[in-house]
Order: sequence, then structure tokens, then C-alpha cells
Amino acid sequence: MKIGCPREIKPQEFRVGLTPSAAQEAIAHGHDVLVESGAGIGAGFDDDTYRAAGAAIADTAEDVFASADMIVKVKEPQPVERKMLREGQLLFTYLHLAPDPEQTNDLLESGCTAIAYETVTDDAGGLPLLAPMSEVAGRLAPQSGAWALQKANGGSGVLMGGVPGVRPANVAIIGGGVVGAAAARVAVGMGANVTVLDRSVPRLSYLDDVFMGRLTTQYSDKAAVEELLPRMDMIIGAVLIPGAAAPKLVSRDQLSLLKPGSVLVDVAIDQGGCFETSRATTHQDPIYDVDGIIHYCVANMPGAVARTSTIALGNATMPYMLALADKGWRQACADDPHLLNGLNVHAGKLTYYAVGKALGIDVTSPQLVLRAA
Repeated sequence: MKIGCPREIKPQEFRVGLTPSAAQEAIAHGHDVLVESGAGIGAGFDDDTYRAAGAAIADTAEDVFASADMIVKVKEPQPVERKMLREGQLLFTYLHLAPDPEQTNDLLESGCTAIAYETVTDDAGGLPLLAPMSEVAGRLAPQSGAWALQKANGGSGVLMGGVPGVRPANVAIIGGGVVGAAAARVAVGMGANVTVLDRSVPRLSYLDDVFMGRLTTQYSDKAAVEELLPRMDMIIGAVLIPGAAAPKLVSRDQLSLLKPGSVLVDVAIDQGGCFETSRATTHQDPIYDVDGIIHYCVANMPGAVARTSTIALGNATMPYMLALADKGWRQACADDPHLLNGLNVHAGKLTYYAVGKALGIDVTSPQLVLRAA
């Protein structure tokens, strides 16, 4: 199989879908690898490093898309890239289709087969290809929120850890999963007064044990959120429903309960965001103000630490990428039901229920598509 890796073109996206080590592994398995020139520069991998691994270097993305059987990326294909996809081509990347009808329609029209990192599962019920970036985004969230809290950036001017005689920032993290736990680890380390809300009592118990009383846990419901809002300096939205649009946890009307200059950090923005007033931003222009509340909603937060993120993502995706290349997507998905859960689009059919529900599109069972294929 010929595996292609184009340069990411989403604004300020410096990650790359294929590391040199992953390229070397694929070549050792008998596959050809084609990488667009400059694709790895942002993560610290120059063209010569890929050449040393045995990969060929393409001058343009058009060359990669035109000749590759499988396209490996990081972010969802942008409009110009979607036009280059073709029937029978395999796309392996993050998609986040539920809040993105335009991308969904373009992928359906292309006839390609698209497997989304974020809906591949594992035996423990986790999302192994989303987890490493969730870890990164979670750890970045308090750091980014602390920057937004600075007065020069529109925030209230509260220091996360306070100083002797002055209280630290109050931080609420809604969602105690991978993102929430990572965010809590950093926020607690910065000296903030942290509350984690979740609807899983066992998860709250786990976090209480792990943090040994250094944070507060609270069951999440509307009343609990409304009670916390007036006291919070920062709220981190960390709720995920696999493949589906994120639930709206704080409404626009509830912004009036917050203190002026409070900060909302929406880590769920890829899935539409968990605050009603959220809209995707970029690293170049990361924040905006709604009714005196600062919103940080960067849609590719891990891109800010591209080298760490690329290596972490490559470690997670490489076994799946090799399985798809070695066996073809049909056999690989037949052998691994967790990989089949990643199938979102095939030959003009939508195959992921949560996306269909969010967008009002008919869905074909991935098992049925696999049997037909």
C-alpha cells in the first residue's frame, strides 16, 4: 500500500500525521510512504529525516493525494483537501463530524472511506487515539486559562496560585475523564482551588483518591453548576460524548452569574463546544469576550506543543495504521471491532450513529457496510 502524509494546513497546526519512526515501520512492512515536503518541520522533523527513514518526498499535497492509497493526517481535511479525496481512498485522521455538516457532506460526496481517530475504541471502553491529545489539551487548559485571566488579556487579573494573604483562583472543571483529570493535575499543581464535576460517582471517587484531598469533587447537575458559577474565576469544559456533539453545560443567560473577567476554556470545541457561547478560535487569535466573560476556544490546542503531541499521537496511531496498511481496511476492521467503531464514512454512506443523529443524516450500520464490502 502507498501511504501518504500531507502537510497540515489548518491555521497554526504544526503537528504531522506520520512520524519518521512510523514511516520506517510502514516501510519495513513492505509499504511505500510519501510525505509532502515540509510536513514535519513544525514538529521538528525535516525532509532529510524522512528520507533517512526510507520515505519519498513529494513537492505538493496534490502529489500526495493523487498517488496515495491511504492518507494519514492529524486534523480534519480542509475544504481544499476534501476536493482531492477520491472514491476508494482511505482517510485516517481526526474528523469530529458531528458539528461539521459541510465536511460530512464533502466526505460523503468524495466516495472515500474515512476512519476517525476519535471514535476508535478499546477493550476498556476508552478512546485510545483520542486519549493522548486529550492528555495534552487537558494539561494545556489551565495554562491557557491562566494566561487569559491576566488583566492585559481581558481577564480579571487573578493569579492561579495566589500569594500569601491572597486567595488562589477558583477553578471548576466540568468532566472528570482524561481531559478533566489532566487539567486538574496541572491546575492543582499551579496552586488553584479546584472543583471537578462529573456524573459518574465511581469516577469522582477515583479522583478523590488520586488527588488525596487536594481538590473537591461534586456531582454534576444544573443546580450544582449554577451554584458554583458565581464563585469561579475559571471554568474548563471537558465533557465528551464519543463522536457526538458536546452537550451545552453553560448557557448564555448563565454568563451573568459569573464575575466579570472570568474565563471559560472549552476543550470540547472540536465537538461543537460545551458552552452555548463557544465558537472555534485559533492560536493566532485565541480569545474573545462575551458579556465580559473571556472565552478560550482554540480548536487544536495540542498543536501549540507540536513535537510532544506528534510523538504521542504517532505512538498511539501506528499499530492501527499498520493494520490498515497490512490487511486493507476491510480485513483490519473485520478483525478488530474497535477499529470498526472508527469507521465514519464509506462510499457515500454515513456509518456512525451519533454523527447521523446530530446532523439528521441517515446512517448505515458499519457491520452492514463491512459485510457488503
